[in-house]
Amino acid sequence: MKPKEENNQITNNRRDFIKTTAVAAAAFMIVPRHVLGRGFIAPSDRLSVAGIGVGGKGRSDIAMFAKSGKADISFLCDVDTRRAADSVKAFPKAKFYKDWREMLDKEHKNIDAVSVSTPDHNHAIQALAAMQLGKHVYVQKPIAHDIFEARILTEAAKKYKVVTQMGNQGASNDGTRIMKEWYEAGLIGDVHTIHAWTDRPVWPQGIPWSANNATVPTELDWDLWLGTAPFKEYVNKLVPFNWRGWWDYGTGALGDMGCHLLEAPFSVLGLQYAKDVQCSVGSVYVDEFQRGYFPESCPPSSHVTLTFPKTSKTKGDVKVHWMDGGIQPERPDELAPNEIFGDGGNGTLFTGTKGKMMCDTYGLNPRLLPLSKNENLKVAKKYARVDGGAEGHYKQWVEAAIAGYGKTELSSPFEVAGPLTEALLMANLAVRGYDVIREELGEEVYPGRSAKLLWDNNAMKITNFDEVNQFVKRDYREGWKALTL
Repeated sequence: MKPKEENNQITNNRRDFIKTTAVAAAAFMIVPRHVLGRGFIAPSDRLSVAGIGVGGKGRSDIAMFAKSGKADISFLCDVDTRRAADSVKAFPKAKFYKDWREMLDKEHKNIDAVSVSTPDHNHAIQALAAMQLGKHVYVQKPIAHDIFEARILTEAAKKYKVVTQMGNQGASNDGTRIMKEWYEAGLIGDVHTIHAWTDRPVWPQGIPWSANNATVPTELDWDLWLGTAPFKEYVNKLVPFNWRGWWDYGTGALGDMGCHLLEAPFSVLGLQYAKDVQCSVGSVYVDEFQRGYFPESCPPSSHVTLTFPKTSKTKGDVKVHWMDGGIQPERPDELAPNEIFGDGGNGTLFTGTKGKMMCDTYGLNPRLLPLSKNENLKVAKKYARVDGGAEGHYKQWVEAAIAGYGKTELSSPFEVAGPLTEALLMANLAVRGYDVIREELGEEVYPGRSAKLLWDNNAMKITNFDEVNQFVKRDYREGWKALTL
């Protein structure tokens, strides 16, 4: 099977068309439905939303926008009509498209905002196209597949003055705000170490790519699903979920859970960009003393350590330890033997000079350690809560988009979500570097397995191990233009 070149060939024309029509379109938009230029919305209490990727998480996302009572789900787009079926049934008045480029070309005048809930490798190109049309965007976590894309989206939010939100809904829970209040009240002193862990992946990783090509389901446009990724023949059990474990499409457990588990440390401590990273990863042995080598697949487990520079909220550098695949840090001494660490499989632990605190996934259930410290605890409420917590995350974005750029505070705008995403993707540089082979003196060596990678944030590159810089900015498949502002 060959790629559908005709679909790819129209990409450039469509993207160019989008850019040249954006200004003209704004001039002809009619209130109350349309955005009046970048960053401004007509005086209306309703938002016209288009969903790109409307099955699975995309289905629940647009349902939550509709539940806000202030959004109309006007357009649906998905490359797989099987996955889109429930959303099509739920929103019968919404017009359906398979190709997001066609939808934006034809309907941009009737769209105020776009929700992106597709595999990681297509997040950035879809989100940026919408932003360049002046559309507000809600993008599932992580907002991008590689560091360059995340940086571009962060800058685009400012340039195009659109309201942005990443889909790490736990950022709107009370937990992070409570821990900020505890920390700023000095209850645990100066935090210098963070541990975050997850029992994911819950999909296959550390495996070879299937050698058995399969027939593409008639309901799926495989070429559009691949999008920016290199062309490969269709295989079973990749779509709709297991793509997360393959580097061409996903970002592993880090991309899946990191935005939920590390959001609290970023918010509490004001973390931004890491300065170095190192890791170790789990091995898969295919025979006696024969270690498997599967560089296309994320590893079954990893332990990554990132160093973040001093912030206005810390007295020195902060070490962040990430563990996945069921690996957990040592239980703190302050936790009784039978007390649950995190939520059992996932959690985040803050270690300070005067004490410790931890929380579950999504920043839920924050508590000081030992747990006895939480009895009769009284700390002044300093930060406003988001009505509805995690569910309110969606309504918060809808209302902010209606109000217009810069008018309303958000829990995870790209100015916050961008650096958080970059940290996770920088961690993945170390993980991917673990499989880089270099030939020295006629022998194959793996230099990334014993290296601390040093990061130049302004240049966006690792300075002491150039081979991993290929993963900072990947090349898009022919026919898909590289991101530019």
